[in-house]
Formats: sequence, structure tokens, C-alpha cells
Amino acid sequence: MVQELGYLKETPSQTAGPYVHIGLTPNFCDITGVYQSDLGTEMVNDKTVGERITVTGRIFDGAGAIVRDAVVEIWQADSAGLYNSPSEMRGAADPTFTGWGRCATRAEDGIYTFETIKPGRVPFKDGRTMAPHISFWIVARGINIGLHTRMYFPEETDANNSDPLLLRIEHRERVATIVAARNGSTYTFDIRLQGDKETVFLDI
Repeated sequence: MVQELGYLKETPSQTAGPYVHIGLTPNFCDITGVYQSDLGTEMVNDKTVGERITVTGRIFDGAGAIVRDAVVEIWQADSAGLYNSPSEMRGAADPTFTGWGRCATRAEDGIYTFETIKPGRVPFKDGRTMAPHISFWIVARGINIGLHTRMYFPEETDANNSDPLLLRIEHRERVATIVAARNGSTYTFDIRLQGDKETVFLDI
């Protein structure tokens, strides 16, 4: 029988600190021999099914300065709307697609980039269908707890207008903060941590 230890308190959260790149993306920092390649750098291969896209952007702090030492992780469904996860019960996801990626922002310009595929639609917890989207997690020094948000696709107007999560955003003008800008197969998704154009973040 497991007995609760009431005298133990929750461990306080901490910022990612200035060495987050070293711990999560050592090869990116020219520290070799830890991993053959950094985890999450390759999401697709030449057998992956779906429309190839590039997702890129920068992160800005409340003063409008570029955050050059962040780490960004994304996860998403495959082109059929299935997750590469043991908990996926709706079918078999594309085994050649990881569904998860990790990227450090570049020190010189703060840009992050993922080569992935456009995801299919997935169900909300109540069964309604969500618009295609990619989930984001952002950590950097100064951020106490990793931030969660989503990126939606501008061409999916009808799907976005009926998306259960987007419909929960009370101030409708803020929906635009989580819709990417498209240029061909490249989607630019800039994330603003504070300010008038602050990105909508999710309480997860």
C-alpha cells in the first residue's frame, strides 16, 4: 500500500536556465559524443506520406527583442490525423513519421525551423473534429514553466472557424496570434511572449 507523505512539498519550478541548449541539443552546441544526432531533428524521411512543409519563426519577448536561446518542441498528427503514440486507438499511424520534433533557436538570428508534413484533422475530447494544427512547447531562461500553444493553418478557414479550441478564445482578434503566415510550402509562426500581440498560450 502506498502511503501519502504529507510533509513533502511540491518541488518548485525553475527556469530552463542559460544551458538549455547543452542539455537538450548538445550537437547543436558542438558538443559531440552524447547522441549521434540530437533528438527530434528529423521528423520525416523519403517514405513519409503527406504534404511536405517547412515551419519556421522566431520568439520575441515583451520588449520586442528576439529570444536567441530558446528550445522549441512540436508534436502533431500524421497526414491521416493519427498520432504516433501507444495511446492512439483509432488506427495505425504512419511508422515513417515521428510526429515530434525539437529545435533550438539560432543564436545569430533566433530562428527555429522544422521540416515536417501538414497534419490531418483529429477529434476533440467531445468528438468534434479540430482543424489541422501543430502543438508547440517553448522553454528558455526567464520562463518558469514551459509554454504551450498551437499553430493553425491560414488556408483552413472553414475548419478554423469551427475548431472547438479556437471557439473558446473570447477575444476573437487574438485568434490571429496562433495562425501562421503562409508562403508556398513554408509557414512562418512567430511567437510573442508578452505585449499587445501576445500569442495565445494554453493552460496545460
